[in-house]
Amino acid sequence: MSKNDIFAKFENRLGPIGDYAEKSPGYFAFPKLEGEIGPRMKFRGKEKIIWSLNNYLGLANHPEVRKADADAAAKYGLASPMGARMMSGNSDLHEQLERELASFVGKEDTMLFNYGYQGMVSTIDALCGRHDVVVYDAESHACIIDGLRLIPSHRYVYKHNDIADCDKQLARATELVKKTGGGILVITEGVFGMSGNQGKIKELAVLREKYNFRLFVDDAHGFGTMGKTGAGIGEEQNCMEDIDIYFSTFAKSMASIGGFLAADKKLLTYLRYNMRSQIYAKSLPMAFVAGNIKRLELLRGKPELREKLWHNVRRLQNGFRERGFDLGTTNTPVTPVFMKGGLYDAVQLTYDMRENHNIFCSVIVYPVIPKGQIELRIIPTAAHSDQDIDETLAAFSAVQEKLEKKLYPQEMPMVGV
Repeated sequence: MSKNDIFAKFENRLGPIGDYAEKSPGYFAFPKLEGEIGPRMKFRGKEKIIWSLNNYLGLANHPEVRKADADAAAKYGLASPMGARMMSGNSDLHEQLERELASFVGKEDTMLFNYGYQGMVSTIDALCGRHDVVVYDAESHACIIDGLRLIPSHRYVYKHNDIADCDKQLARATELVKKTGGGILVITEGVFGMSGNQGKIKELAVLREKYNFRLFVDDAHGFGTMGKTGAGIGEEQNCMEDIDIYFSTFAKSMASIGGFLAADKKLLTYLRYNMRSQIYAKSLPMAFVAGNIKRLELLRGKPELREKLWHNVRRLQNGFRERGFDLGTTNTPVTPVFMKGGLYDAVQLTYDMRENHNIFCSVIVYPVIPKGQIELRIIPTAAHSDQDIDETLAAFSAVQEKLEKKLYPQEMPMVGV
């Protein structure tokens, strides 16, 4: 292969994460979970307690959801509507879901997306031009980073949840837009999916006393889980009016496909006529729209689901802390468990957890987090039981003891493909 061949770069290197591709494929990366979505599923033929699904409210297999999905698929199929919303893909159901979402989160209007990731990337692309400046949190999700990579705008990053540093970056941005004539957009998350801590929305809003900017919040993990009614981080922090653009996905608490943007009607009218991913892509299928209407109905009408989620969150997180585990600064359902160790420690304890304790959770190592650290991310849901939690806590104590005693072999575990 010629060195000038565009494929040459892939010949000997798959990237920092792809370098693990040949290390037990199908086990640590691209594992296959089998059976109905729930707190216990099968992995490689054995039942495991599953902690890696964002099914926060347990709606994935709720009987009313399953029936709504089946009825909608039977009525509409997956083809309807054909075409983009602007051309031939609009419907009463799409508009109904948008109205109900807007009412629930306390905004004037809402716009649906086919996918959350696509929605975030394309919103940033439509909002920001070459004269504008974006100021964003250093731990922003990949969809935000990828959106920023597409645009010609200037951008400044501030240290995670560091309001003083954000102030400093806003000062820089303000000086720059005096020259360019553009505007400033601040982007953060409502709940950070890796650390579990909340974005400091109210504190960011206070900076408006000094600077002129708009605030864009990605609340993928907060919608449905945070706030008295589950309306998200704006309700939780009593600051929804300070959020100019509120974004979330259906892929987490709603256990579905799609996403939405909530804001003033004038802004969303502009986006509907200027967002390329919506103008040139097929509309969200009717079956998903109808299913999401049912999910939103349950999210609003069954507070016991959120109460059960938080019962499980408190039981799990308190149990970890009582056993001396480091959960960082989480104050949401996202539960990261931090340990010290290298790559081999991480894969060996994950293998031990899965094979000897029947616990399945996501393991995160370098380059996603610094070298010498291991993160096991736990996502509690309303579907988990006290028994699931107690068995998991016992398993973590057992593997932590082995890790501290340096009992794990410094090699990849032998895992059949």
